[in-house]
Amino acid sequence: MIEFDYKSFYDKVGKTNGWDFSKLQVRSEVVSWDFNEEVKKKSSNVDILLDIGTGGGENVLTIAASFLFLVGIDSSYGMIETAQTNFKKAGILNARFSQMSSDKLKFPAGFFDVVTCRHAPFSSMEVNKVLKKGGYFLTQQVGEGDKINIKRAFNRGKLVEENGTLLARYVRELKESGFSEIQYFENDAIEYYQRPEDLIFLLKHTPTIPNFGEKSTDFEILNDFIENHRTEKGIRTNSKRFLIIAKK
Repeated sequence: MIEFDYKSFYDKVGKTNGWDFSKLQVRSEVVSWDFNEEVKKKSSNVDILLDIGTGGGENVLTIAASFLFLVGIDSSYGMIETAQTNFKKAGILNARFSQMSSDKLKFPAGFFDVVTCRHAPFSSMEVNKVLKKGGYFLTQQVGEGDKINIKRAFNRGKLVEENGTLLARYVRELKESGFSEIQYFENDAIEYYQRPEDLIFLLKHTPTIPNFGEKSTDFEILNDFIENHRTEKGIRTNSKRFLIIAKK
């Protein structure tokens, strides 16, 4: 199998869509937390926030009013282009977006009160460097068992059966970088996609199934999956997530 080019994929998605899934008709059950609410619990309106892997800024812009100022960064230029467009449309003044690698944060030491990262890679050492003493880092990540029935149907994607590997690695790295308090939580929610087009949108705009749509059999497999997992509530799959809250 040809290695999946995640960088090109994210840049392409960034230019066309960002991470705007607001139009999807999908219902979730057994959800343990709301990431934005968890961020606001650890923040105040005089805080400065850094959002790593901000994508098109869709998520962080919704909580801009809760902060004095926020900065969103992403390694993809396409994502930042979309974030700039969304920023202008929102009419918000207390934000800025820049293309930047999470492996080398170009900010002064101890500059941010809160750092967040949602579904994107990060460097624990770099986060620790730019976070103030007593500040919080919050990250929500996709667990190995996410959309597992879809991955099994296509027999590609990250078919990792051993859950918790990524969570354990991040917790270890945060401890090693000097965070004093670390809490973590896991959740495996049930998701129901209401229409086939909602599921197609997900697969085309996320790397759940690498190169979805490029194989002649992809839509045949998808049709079989839909028939086998259709319920009265919608097309059933799962959303595996974990949350880490770390204090410096």
